[in-house]
Amino acid sequence: MKALSVLCLTQALASLALGFSDQEPILDAVEEEARQKWDFFWGYSGISTFGHLPHKRCLVEPYERFDIGVIGVPFDTAVSYRPGKRGGNTPSFLSVEILVRVLRLIRSSTVGARFGPRAIRAASNRHLPSRGFSTYSGLNPYMSWAKVLDCGDVPVNPFDNDLALRQMTEALEELSAKRQTTSDREDLKVPKLLILGGDHSIALPALRAMNKAYGQPVAVVHFDAHLDTLHPSSYPSVWSSKQTEFTHGSMFWQAGNEGLVLNDSSIHAGLRTRITGDDWADYIRDDEQGFLRLTTEDIDDIGPQGIVDRIIERVGTERPVYLSIDIDVLDPSIAPGTGAPEPGGWTMREMNRIIRGMDKLNIVGADIVEVSPAFDDHTENTAFAAAQLGYEIILNWVKKGLDKAPLTEQEAKILSAEQKEEGTKIHTEL
Repeated sequence: MKALSVLCLTQALASLALGFSDQEPILDAVEEEARQKWDFFWGYSGISTFGHLPHKRCLVEPYERFDIGVIGVPFDTAVSYRPGKRGGNTPSFLSVEILVRVLRLIRSSTVGARFGPRAIRAASNRHLPSRGFSTYSGLNPYMSWAKVLDCGDVPVNPFDNDLALRQMTEALEELSAKRQTTSDREDLKVPKLLILGGDHSIALPALRAMNKAYGQPVAVVHFDAHLDTLHPSSYPSVWSSKQTEFTHGSMFWQAGNEGLVLNDSSIHAGLRTRITGDDWADYIRDDEQGFLRLTTEDIDDIGPQGIVDRIIERVGTERPVYLSIDIDVLDPSIAPGTGAPEPGGWTMREMNRIIRGMDKLNIVGADIVEVSPAFDDHTENTAFAAAQLGYEIILNWVKKGLDKAPLTEQEAKILSAEQKEEGTKIHTEL
């Protein structure tokens, strides 16, 4: 093999020097051999993209087409509780100066949910495309019909929320204006975006982008411990400005006011927080915005499938749906790395089953938000959970698109075998 490599390389260089176009097969052979030898990853190797997907800076490559794009939005300056860095000083009993400096550096480098996209990507390193086959859905979303890319991050301004909101809105609108690789079909023109936050306020620019791309308001399926339809006055301060309306707890209120959310077809799931004041005012406003509420404890009575059934009953399978997952829907024992943890949440197993059960929904965009690495445990459980949810969302999109997109050779063989088996069964019954 080594001798062949040297021979191929020598001939290829010679052909380049002489400009011989008939030597292209030799160049192809060299490239193919290089791919066979080096085109693979271990989970811990390579540049950190989501699931080792190909990386493209989609915002600066306007003609790059994709079917599903993973885009990071590292923004966290609209939070209401803990923004990131752990409080307190390094314990004084650690006398080794170097260790103290290292610990401080680690803490200061993981401030806030702006580092969520980076943490989720790192946790997804175990999701190798070559080992991405789902035994639940029977396909590998990275080796199917869809072109799935990691589109990098939106470079969001961290100093001015008004400017940041404009940046996020324009970025997501531009990405949604691209075309899928299968855009010869009318129903597959707009690519799907999986948005990695960032705090939950990024749902507002995402909904603006969905509205512009589809020309209509969308239903929202919202997994969260909190309502996030709060009126800005729910926060206890007489000091206010236009910018104070834009928070990670009021973005759905603002989206509703802008006509971005279907008023009779949206739903919260996993609620368990306290609400404002001494009455039901927050729930009354939530009703006015057209949301149905499922609490965390409802799952004890109806199970994961019951949650799925309620969601499908509420939003249907035809309406465009925006899926928004705040990682704090999970119990803090599973996902401690978040800004506003609430004890008593769902397990990862329950969330997996619920997300898989929603594969019939017409989900046009999705986010996973509020992953704050500074508060994660040393095993990085929160980031691993978020990465798994991202995989399940991509899997649903690819599975749903199978009947609309060109089949790969492998999928065509599987389908042919299934059709043949079904035909034999019918013939036998007759």
